[in-house]
Amino acid sequence: MKKSLGFWRSWALVVGTMIGSGVFLLPAVLAPYGSFSLLGWVVAGTGTLFIALTLGALARRLPKIGGPYAYTRAAFGDLPAFLIAWGYWISVWSGSAAIAVAFSGYLSVFIPALSHVPAAGAGAALAAIWLFTGINVAGVRTAGIVQLVTTLLKLLPLVAMAGAGLLVGDVASITATNPDQEPLPLLVAGVAMLTMWAYVGMEAATIPADDVVTPERTIPRALVAGTLTATAVYILATVGVMALLPADTLGASSSPFAEAAGAAFGSWGGPVIGIGALVSIVGALNANILLSGQMPRAAALDGLFLARFGRLHRNGTPAFALTVSAGLASALIVMNYSKGLVAAFELMILLSTLTTLVPYAASAAADLVLQVRDGQAAIRWPSMAVSVAALLFSIFALIGSGVAVVGYGTLLLAAGLPVYFWVTRSKA
Repeated sequence: MKKSLGFWRSWALVVGTMIGSGVFLLPAVLAPYGSFSLLGWVVAGTGTLFIALTLGALARRLPKIGGPYAYTRAAFGDLPAFLIAWGYWISVWSGSAAIAVAFSGYLSVFIPALSHVPAAGAGAALAAIWLFTGINVAGVRTAGIVQLVTTLLKLLPLVAMAGAGLLVGDVASITATNPDQEPLPLLVAGVAMLTMWAYVGMEAATIPADDVVTPERTIPRALVAGTLTATAVYILATVGVMALLPADTLGASSSPFAEAAGAAFGSWGGPVIGIGALVSIVGALNANILLSGQMPRAAALDGLFLARFGRLHRNGTPAFALTVSAGLASALIVMNYSKGLVAAFELMILLSTLTTLVPYAASAAADLVLQVRDGQAAIRWPSMAVSVAALLFSIFALIGSGVAVVGYGTLLLAAGLPVYFWVTRSKA
C-alpha cells in the first residue's frame, strides 16, 4: 500500500489530537491566575517540546509502527513494551468515548433534544464513533485528509479569538494573580500541570509510522512543528479570551470562548464558536480512532497481542482492531448514560490521560538506554541532555496526576498481564 501521511497530514495528526475540547474550557480554569497562566503554558510547552525532540530522535532511529511501544521494546524488551501498548490502547478508545460524549454535548446547542433525552444524546455519541470508525476503515489516506481539513478548520475560531482579544480587548487588564499566595515556583508548577493536559496526544504522529512518507524525516519535523503550533495557539487564544472578559466573569463561565465571542462579535459570535468547538472535537475523535487501530496492530505484528489485530482490511487498514476499539468505546458511552456507572466512566477517562503520560517517560528512558547501548553517549551529550529533561518532565507530570490516579493506573496496567502471558504462551 502506498504511504499516505506526508508532513502536513502528520502535523495535522499532532495538532488535531492535542487541540480537542479541553482548550475551549481552559481559559475559565486559568482565570484565577491571570497572566501567571502564561508562565504555565510556557513551562508545559517547553517540557512537551523536550518530549517531542526525544520522540523525534527515536523516530529517526526506529521509524516503526507503534511509536513509544516500539521504542520501549527495543530498549527494555517484550513485557514493558506490551504494558505501554496495552495502556495506550485503553487510553485512546476510552478517550474516544469521552470525546464522542463531548461532541453530543456541544451538538445539543443546536439540537436541544440531545441534552433533554438521554437516549438521543447517547445515540448521537454512538453515531459519531461509528461514522469516524467507518472513515478510518476506508483508508489511512481518507482519515488523513479528514484530519488535515478539520485541523485547519478548528484553528480558525481560536486564531479569530486571539486576534479579537489583541485588537479590541483590554490586554492591560490581565494582571498576575496568586490566589493562594504560594511561592512562585509552586504556583507555576501547579498552573503548568493544569495546562499539561492540553498537550497530551503530541506523540500521535509516531504511532502510524508504517503509513508515513520517509518517517525518519517527516515524524520529527511534524512533532516539533505541531507542538510549537499548539503552544502558540494556546497562549494567544488564552490571552485573547482573558482580554475580552473580566476575570470574575471568565472564572464562572462554562463556555468561555462562546461568551468572549459574544463580547467581540455580538449575538452571532457564540454559535460560530460552537461550530468551531464541534469541528475541533471531531478532529480529535478522528485522530483517536485512527490510533486505536494502529497501536494494537503494532503489538500484534510482534506476537504480543491477538494476531487478528495485526491483519489489514483490503483498504490497508486494521479494520478488526478499529471495530473492536469502537465497540469498547460504545460500551463506555452506554455506561455513561446509565445512572449507576457514571463514576466508573469518569474514572476511566481520568486514567486514559494518565496512560498517555507513561509512554512519554518510557520513551525518554528508552532513548537514554539506546544511546548508551550504541556507544554514542560520549559524542551526543546534547541529545542525552534533552532526553534527561524529557524524562524528568514526564515524571513531574505523572506525580502531578495524584497518588490515587497513579495507583489506579498501575492496577489498570497490571490487568493486562493475564493477556500478555496468555498470548505469549499460546505463541510458544
